Amino acid sequence: MFKNIFPNKILLLSNKTINKLIFLFILVLTIGIIYSLFLSPPDYIQGDAARIMYVHVPASILALVCFGLIGIASISNLVFKIRFLSLLSKSLAPIGCIFSIISIVTGSLWGKPTWGTWWVWDARLTSMFILFLFYLFYIFTWKFINDFNRANKITSIIAIIGLFNLPIIKYSVNWWSTLHQPSSLTLTSAPSIHYSMLIPLLIMFFTMLMFLLIIFLMKYKTEVMKFKIDKKKIISK
Repeated sequence: MFKNIFPNKILLLSNKTINKLIFLFILVLTIGIIYSLFLSPPDYIQGDAARIMYVHVPASILALVCFGLIGIASISNLVFKIRFLSLLSKSLAPIGCIFSIISIVTGSLWGKPTWGTWWVWDARLTSMFILFLFYLFYIFTWKFINDFNRANKITSIIAIIGLFNLPIIKYSVNWWSTLHQPSSLTLTSAPSIHYSMLIPLLIMFFTMLMFLLIIFLMKYKTEVMKFKIDKKKIISK
């Protein structure tokens, strides 16, 4: 599976494959929306406001996953000098940034009826906002620095530094007293959320994961093509 992300393999990706993924995405999204808005029950304390979690939670998780992958790829890129990993990271960054924005916005919308305020500078919200800033620094570095090697090195350093923020986001609700509730889903224990809410949450997570995959594949293919074209221009000079 790993070899399928090599540049020569990704260039073989056809529009037909992308269209099939888009069709599957729309289908799963439709099921997720129906389940989330109409079939799942309201929360016994927060009421219908809790339905925001079906977007907020998957977006938050995927924002962290994307940056984690960017950070790991950046370390491998610096150590082993594998250039295509920088293209992979560059392709993940915009969609990860979008997920961080969705997380922050939906969190504010959820916070108003739950906490009585749109925003507080507690540990979870502040660290999530810092993640968004790391995404911006990473994206704009690639945009405004034309020299590939220099941009590659700087963005790798940004990503590696940003990795230290991820455990802060994850464990902030345990390390500090915050308004944000503890995680309902963990890898070490059974979910604390009822199955009637867990099912639509998992459907929406899978939906956003498919959205991530579609955007990443299209972006990655574009970046590989641009890289090869720029390389040919340099050789021809």
